[in-house]
Amino acid sequence: MQSHDLDPLQNPEMSDAQWARLRGFGVADTVAAGDYLFRSGDRDYDLILVEEGQVEVVRDSLFWIEEAVLDRVGPRSFVGELGLLNGQGAFLSARATEPTRVLRVSRTELRRLMGEDDDLCDLVLHALWARREELRRGPAALTLKFVGERSSRDFLALQRFAERLDLVHKSVAVSPDEIGAHAKLGVTAEDLPIAYLQGEPILRATPGLVADRLGLSYESNGDEIVDLVVIGGGPAGLAAAIYGASEGLSTVLLDAVAPGGQAASTARIENFLGFPFGVSGGDLIGQASLQALKFGVRVYAPCEAVALAPVDDLLDVTLSDGRVIRARSTIVTSGAAYRRLDLDRWPDFERSGIYYAATQLELRQVMASPVVVVGGANSAGQASLYLAANGCPVHLVVRGEDLGRRMSSYLVDRLMEDPRVHVHTGANVVGLDGGALLERVHIDRVGDVDARGLFCFIGADPATGWLSSLDRDADGFLRTGTDIAWQPLAHWQQLGREPLPFETSTPRVFAAGDVRRGSMKRVAAAVGEGSSAVASVHRALAG
Repeated sequence: MQSHDLDPLQNPEMSDAQWARLRGFGVADTVAAGDYLFRSGDRDYDLILVEEGQVEVVRDSLFWIEEAVLDRVGPRSFVGELGLLNGQGAFLSARATEPTRVLRVSRTELRRLMGEDDDLCDLVLHALWARREELRRGPAALTLKFVGERSSRDFLALQRFAERLDLVHKSVAVSPDEIGAHAKLGVTAEDLPIAYLQGEPILRATPGLVADRLGLSYESNGDEIVDLVVIGGGPAGLAAAIYGASEGLSTVLLDAVAPGGQAASTARIENFLGFPFGVSGGDLIGQASLQALKFGVRVYAPCEAVALAPVDDLLDVTLSDGRVIRARSTIVTSGAAYRRLDLDRWPDFERSGIYYAATQLELRQVMASPVVVVGGANSAGQASLYLAANGCPVHLVVRGEDLGRRMSSYLVDRLMEDPRVHVHTGANVVGLDGGALLERVHIDRVGDVDARGLFCFIGADPATGWLSSLDRDADGFLRTGTDIAWQPLAHWQQLGREPLPFETSTPRVFAAGDVRRGSMKRVAAAVGEGSSAVASVHRALAG
């Protein structure tokens, strides 16, 4: 087997002082040649510090391929990758090639290291992240393999879930009548999409099933009570979780799909502070997610909250599978759900041509083909420019007559100057046509246009239907602070205070970001609201 040496970022050189401090977090162990320090599939495993000897990192054999030795790690270095921080079970194995002396750093001790030693935290975190990025490009990706129809919405959901959580994986698109080698396992087209986890197939796979098998679903630690549960993993939720955890609150972050929200679907954000050349939503969310892990946020996705209720002096957050998280406070950052056009064949093409995001994932489905973008705000403008820049002729359909009414002027200027984008104001999409895939879109002021994809950015409705006990406005957005329309006096008289900024009509339940009435609906504003809400959480808990 061929292996390669870790580069300096993945295998950093440590001073004597750094190595000594790192050793202080471990427990000594001695293993014989051929012994495993952890195996793929282990739910709990350690960061391994190698003192003497050698450890090789192995992708175990799968039913269609032999094992692969990915790296060999010698003295004064460590074995581990990013899954140690996000709770994921081991997807690789580590075994000694000779008699070896190691120190085992448990996940609990690794988190203590992250909180107590900034120097070691940066060194280890950089290495774990760099290793994850390298593993994504190599044979380790076969440990989690998705197989499905290219146009399948369910297959796309699996890929989006894995990419948002930065999981090492590989995706293979097949046609339903050509599933090839998979048929030998008794698999039929009705079983697609399939997720192969360590070679074992999960038929009709969903993100939830895969998350359970990977160890990424919420599991209660006995009678645990957490300080803060953040419900929703968009920019507001990530900011709230990061600030809460960095300030000492035990913090859980839940998202019904995967961290990122609508921001992760944005091809290019150009007005976010500190990025003069723009930043993709995926990159911004990826760095924020890594930051959350650094500060010890426990991230669970897909993990949907379906009820929230005060019980005695605590708050019970009930999940869709019936499990309950007990918390001292919550911040609701559940965002909003995409709106759909009321057209006859809309449900048909949601699985084969209609998209609510424009990222590389969606671009691969329509590469160099004509598309239609619907919407008049920044997200529609950014998507149009991104698709056009990657070879897609674009028809941008805007219901209003004035393109600049809801869209930033810099986007309007670029759209009007780009010959690859045809802007239709005062227009509506009134029909869809095609066979199994979307082929044509009917625009009332234009007629039929060829389209292999329709990208819909017509707004969203707040995801608050499960929060009927909280005060909401006529559109369903949560009222907070002095905006609360009704205030059961007993709540606040007993507490001896009025609602705090970002606090909803239920004490110690806060709201931030797109779900909150009066929010600006911009990424930077959501980040500010999420972090500011934590200040109110501290005040509420201190009282």
